[in-house]
Amino acid sequence: MLGRVSSTPAPVPAAAPSPPSATGRTRLLGVDAARGLALLGMMGTHLVSSTADDGGVSWVYEVFSGRASALFAVLAGVGLALATGRTRPPRGRDLRAARAGVLARAGVIAAVGLAVGLAPGNIYVILVYYGLLFAVGSLFVGLGARTLAVLAATWLVLSPVASHLLRQLLVGPPGAPSYDVPSPASLLDPVGLLTGLALTGVYPVLTWTGYLLLGLAVGRMPLDRARTAVGLLVTGVVLAVAAPLASAAALGAAGGTRVLAESVPASWGLTDLDRALAVFLPGSTPTTSWAWLLVDTPHSATPFDLLATSGSALAALGLALLVASAGPVVRLTAGEPRPLGTLLLVPLAAAGSATLTLYTLHVLTAGTTSAVAGQEGAWVLHAAAAVVIGLALREAGSRGPLEHLAFRASAAARRWAAGGSAAPGTPGPRVRR
Repeated sequence: MLGRVSSTPAPVPAAAPSPPSATGRTRLLGVDAARGLALLGMMGTHLVSSTADDGGVSWVYEVFSGRASALFAVLAGVGLALATGRTRPPRGRDLRAARAGVLARAGVIAAVGLAVGLAPGNIYVILVYYGLLFAVGSLFVGLGARTLAVLAATWLVLSPVASHLLRQLLVGPPGAPSYDVPSPASLLDPVGLLTGLALTGVYPVLTWTGYLLLGLAVGRMPLDRARTAVGLLVTGVVLAVAAPLASAAALGAAGGTRVLAESVPASWGLTDLDRALAVFLPGSTPTTSWAWLLVDTPHSATPFDLLATSGSALAALGLALLVASAGPVVRLTAGEPRPLGTLLLVPLAAAGSATLTLYTLHVLTAGTTSAVAGQEGAWVLHAAAAVVIGLALREAGSRGPLEHLAFRASAAARRWAAGGSAAPGTPGPRVRR
């Protein structure tokens, strides 16, 4: 009905090295753990059917569809903040160097995405969208937490309205979605590629920039404080609960699904409207009625969807940060004592520290493993492989190969923008945590 379905964004950059305090290490491990959760959730929505045995929506889609991708996008912004000054936005030459580094990283991600787009399968590869999203993010890395928070809130509410209007003007009344996965052939039609990436694709950068701005705002906060983590958790829960309730009330006042059914464009192929509203809308909503902006559906990019999934992302990150420093201090090896919560999160954090490499491997092998192991079996296999590979990289004290490539490109761009010397704040070698 809806073609190729995916809720997976591309990986975000690895967090900057932890500060020397134990608290700083555990807090950043919480960020990686949240990223690992998003990666495993994305794998589930790629590999497991949206339909349960009883004909309803599967629990995997109920839990992860739309939410995993939003968590990744918010953490992309967090990663940018951690790599560009943390709580202190860069200024002057440092800002130029930071932007150059982000743009270089964006180029690597987009190039990998174009290559991965050649792989057969039914996954919407998001890497090229993420490359453009990072490029847009480079414009905002010099802003502070408060400014970013206000800008993010405004963007999450108003950008769907702007998208609705622009798609009416540029695409036509139905606002038809683009199901194409970007590949090298897409470069032959740059206007069509840019339109798909920004407006009509499954992960439209115009609206998804709100996620990135929110993550940047969070990354500029002191993530080594329990108060910050609690604030993220509480704020996230409130948003995740209130937005769907507000959506239901607003849609009911506008006439409910009846008004939507009367304005379904034939070109969208929404033959089962109730199921489409429960499972997936491809990046945006039809422009045939303003009532479509009232729905709260995975990947619909309406104000209610963006706010609800932003809330779930903040709650997941806040919870991970709290768990990372929770429990009694234990020592399982000759290393320094760590909170029990830190040790419990290590497998997730290991997977979350190499998401670009692991996501790419996942996309390239999804079809083969699904044919051999079945849907649930393939998910278990991919999740286990992500954890094992992540732990191996962690034990070796190294990045994933694609993370290393992105880091080298970013560092070189920073040096060039800084006049040939390493720019202050450039991340050093990745440390084991």
